[in-house]
Amino acid sequence: MKRLRIAIYGKALSEEHLPYLKQLIDLIHQHEGEIMVHLSLKKLLKGKIDPATEIQYFSSHTDLLGKVEYLFSLGGDGTLLDTITFVRNLGIPIIGINLGRMGFLASIPKENIGHVVESLVNGNYKIDSRTLLRLDHAEESFGELNFALNELSIHKKTNSSMITIHVWVNDLFLNAYWADGLLISTPTGSTAYSLSCNGPIVGPDLQSFVISPIASHNLTVRPIVIPDTSIIRIRVEGRDKQYFVGLDSRTLLFDSSDELVVQKESFNINLLHENDDNFFSTIRKKLLWGRDIRN
Repeated sequence: MKRLRIAIYGKALSEEHLPYLKQLIDLIHQHEGEIMVHLSLKKLLKGKIDPATEIQYFSSHTDLLGKVEYLFSLGGDGTLLDTITFVRNLGIPIIGINLGRMGFLASIPKENIGHVVESLVNGNYKIDSRTLLRLDHAEESFGELNFALNELSIHKKTNSSMITIHVWVNDLFLNAYWADGLLISTPTGSTAYSLSCNGPIVGPDLQSFVISPIASHNLTVRPIVIPDTSIIRIRVEGRDKQYFVGLDSRTLLFDSSDELVVQKESFNINLLHENDDNFFSTIRKKLLWGRDIRN
């Protein structure tokens, strides 16, 4: 029987989520697995688990190096996006247990925790490898966390006026977008913010980026899909001298004098799924495709 080496992360777990966290820890302990839990959960677990259960705690990317085979993300899609900052290029498969609402990435129901652990023990699962994008910027504002699984977003700083976003693809001028902002999405991010901006749903194994304006002033400007081998350069101008740049859930202010360069990241993120789960079944369930909800 395979000995499990598991890490567990949850961003905003409360007492109502404790039974699921405790169930997961108990199951791993029953299989004589090694457990690492994020330091933020230490207070929640205090006095709530079997004292015989040995738990280590992690707080950084380096804590996981060589010590973990799988990482459980307990929460929603935002929580799973946060786990990527710990996994980075380590290749550790992430298992998203949905304690939230939509759950495109954290697609495994909380009721399936026991089944998932058994699947890990028996090696009965599949891995989806997802591409990321990377932001290169002279000031290295995001430091080592300059990547995103879903999207890079650009937003105007205030509500007073639009910004103009100049975009080049492989040094060929694409467009000057007059809009509230712009998204550059990966295939994984096509079911996130990009979808609400009328972007297309893109299969996760396609090698592409989607460029979508946010509230474009020109209604004929539509999202466009380009190869992820492209190098995208961006300059922003407007009345404000600053604008917001987001990488998934991390956001910073940039100056209008900055040039942004976006390209495919050198490493992928691995998402673990049950064998009967797939991308098409997920979008059918989450977007209610094929259901008559008129009544």
